Amino acid sequence: MARVTPTMVTTGNELPGYRIVRPMGIVRGITVRSRSIVGNLGASLQTLVGGNISIYTGLCEKAREEAFELMLQHAGQHGANAVVAMRYDANDVAQGVTEVLAYGTAVLVEPLT
Repeated sequence: MARVTPTMVTTGNELPGYRIVRPMGIVRGITVRSRSIVGNLGASLQTLVGGNISIYTGLCEKAREEAFELMLQHAGQHGANAVVAMRYDANDVAQGVTEVLAYGTAVLVEPLT
């Protein structure tokens, strides 16, 4: 399956060293994750000690990675070779259920000469 490579994604409006030839539209990757009862129990125990709640950190990182990968695939389906203005967003869908969205503008770029 065609996908944009991660090195061709930027949060900026331009990709350094490249010229935007054509915008290809908005692309997104979305995943919805829930915390397990075991995970919640482990995280509750970690909050007693304080500091980084590694169980939740891992869950959030996995959700962002998945949403990012889905966005790369969506951009490839549009015929793009880069994504500019990339962002993340997260919302609670229900108690213990979170949506993570990666989105940006798919573009066709060419190297500057």
